Amino acid sequence: MGINYNLAKFLYSVASFDKLPGDGRAEICFSGRSNVGKSSLLNKIFNRKNFARVSSKPGKTVTINYFSVNDIYFVDLPGYGYAKISSETEEGYSDLIEKYFNSGRNIKLVFQLIDSRRGITDSDADMIKFMQYHGINFAIVITKCDKLNKTELENAINSVKNHPLIKGVDVIATSCVKTQGIEQIKQKIDRYI
Repeated sequence: MGINYNLAKFLYSVASFDKLPGDGRAEICFSGRSNVGKSSLLNKIFNRKNFARVSSKPGKTVTINYFSVNDIYFVDLPGYGYAKISSETEEGYSDLIEKYFNSGRNIKLVFQLIDSRRGITDSDADMIKFMQYHGINFAIVITKCDKLNKTELENAINSVKNHPLIKGVDVIATSCVKTQGIEQIKQKIDRYI
């Protein structure tokens, strides 16, 4: 029996490591740069408008946001790599994310989001290396595919797929406008849960 995404509930936002839930539930994470489209993607997966808050200011989500579906946590990690935030704030994100991943949580899968127009940035590559080093299962989700024409999109997808860090990793192209790739994401979650 699959996950009933219509039952999704927002639980809470966590700004410090000691507030993370410790009940051992399976966790599915969404990671990526600020403004990559994590909230929009979660809204599409949950089939709700404005459920996961879409920030008008990149770099504004400074918390780990927890949602619950069928006793599974869906975790929206803070965005990274936004140039206009202070280095002190960026270090705070990094520290929180690092503690999150190193806390022995039941992380089943991380969806690493990549903006189709930017490709894999240095900060994305750092995140991917971190997950590989720690043996964390992850898949790549290319976002905002509706923003590119057919040729640009093919080039963007090939560029990600051919990146040396991505060998053997699933790559899913998505568009929240066209609902492209959402079913693939759900199928992948089902396989890991």
